[in-house]
Amino acid sequence: MGFDQLLGGLATVFTPEHLLFALLGCVLGMLVGVLPGFGPAAAVSLLIPVTFGLDATSAIIMLAAILYGAAYGGTTTAVLLRIPGEASSIATTLDGYQMAKQGRGGPALVIAAIASFVGGLIGVIGFVVVAPFSRLALEFGAPELFLVSLLGFALITSFAGNNPAKALLSAAAGLAIATVGVDSGVGIARFTFDMPELFDGLGLVAVVMGVFGLSEVLGQAQKGPLGVPSPLKVARLLPTRTDLRRSAFPSLRGSLIGFFMGLLPGSPGAATSLASYAAEKKISKRSKEFGKGAVEGIAGPESANNALAVSSMIPLFTLGIPTSATVAIMAGAFTMNGLIPGPLLFRDNPDVAWAIIASLLVGNLILLVLNVPLARVWIAVLKVPFHYLMAAILAFMFLGTYSINGSAFDILIMLGAGILGYIFQLVKVPLTPLVLGLILGPLLEENFQRSLALSRGDYNVFLQGPISLTLIGVIVLAILFGAVRPLIASMLKKKTPTPIAPKELAK
Repeated sequence: MGFDQLLGGLATVFTPEHLLFALLGCVLGMLVGVLPGFGPAAAVSLLIPVTFGLDATSAIIMLAAILYGAAYGGTTTAVLLRIPGEASSIATTLDGYQMAKQGRGGPALVIAAIASFVGGLIGVIGFVVVAPFSRLALEFGAPELFLVSLLGFALITSFAGNNPAKALLSAAAGLAIATVGVDSGVGIARFTFDMPELFDGLGLVAVVMGVFGLSEVLGQAQKGPLGVPSPLKVARLLPTRTDLRRSAFPSLRGSLIGFFMGLLPGSPGAATSLASYAAEKKISKRSKEFGKGAVEGIAGPESANNALAVSSMIPLFTLGIPTSATVAIMAGAFTMNGLIPGPLLFRDNPDVAWAIIASLLVGNLILLVLNVPLARVWIAVLKVPFHYLMAAILAFMFLGTYSINGSAFDILIMLGAGILGYIFQLVKVPLTPLVLGLILGPLLEENFQRSLALSRGDYNVFLQGPISLTLIGVIVLAILFGAVRPLIASMLKKKTPTPIAPKELAK
């Protein structure tokens, strides 16, 4: 059944308009991946205003393409410059750069592109298999939707690293921001200070652009420009039959690793690619070649990266729970385009949902074609003076924020959110829980009020039915997992290969 709906989604995507926005998102994503330190979360937040003039399908197709396009772009600099454009490309530098030094930069990029496509393909197949379970949405009422929102908060510690307290602080800040405005339940103005601009709350786009976009620019300005070395030559493009044969099974294994890790909240791309790299090194009969130009060391991590990028959107589509900063921003883009991510998406907007899923397959095919021809273009972009690049990003940020409502007040909100995000970065407080609190807070409050109104104040309404009890069980497990996660992380850290230090990567 799911594959029939996927074919319908492909028919929707194969229109000039949707193909154009898929192509645009892929190119922008690759550009983001090439720029060291400027991640897809910041790029998606900056481009949200551009989507306001588009239909919901085109908007989400473009934003999703940025997410998995960034995984491709980071590979180019990892192979030719030994600078991972994205953290998820760190593992690729270990063997990709060595292949380029041997005059095989072209085959390394092609193998990376093919492996990434395999990862994206398996991610989409898994998406199609999981999506039919969304039919349970027909059984979801206000109590179940409240528990789903509560589950999102229970998973917040997954984004915390080894310090859950900082994640809770960030989530509390997001909830505090979400309470500003008129309460939809009783119509009381909260924290508005009699300012009409605040009656509708703090604009989500302005806050997100500040927290992720402006804070990123401020952080990069503090670090200063990175010196870019001379790139190695691409030379011959096509890999040999031996390269293709040796990379086949690593691509499949990496795809499976990336797919399942993408379903877990807070799974970072760097940890996923390094886990795939470690697995291939342990399995391979040529383990001594790793670090000296082994194609398995490129195929495995690259397929894992892209499978992760696709599967990380599954919890958003089926439960409404973002699993990463970029996906959290995409959740905001859904709501601003009139879509409700989560259990009701496939029921209320099945055509849009399946078109977006189909676009993941089409976008990965576009990236497979574009990966090598655009390599020299991205190297040229890296040579643009740092201050010009940051000035252009800031100008786009201010124009985009002002264009939302034509209000200078939104710019002030963005500036305040940017300063808050920059401070959080300095003290190493994660930003993703803040966005989760901002997005899930209103859903949590609204469904809580509706549930109690329907049950006339009886709290047992949250304990009735198998779906509610199952969700409560998952919430308890999520809290317990968050409590033991630091211990698990410390145990895995001892078994994971140490990535190259940033200073070494810039050499």
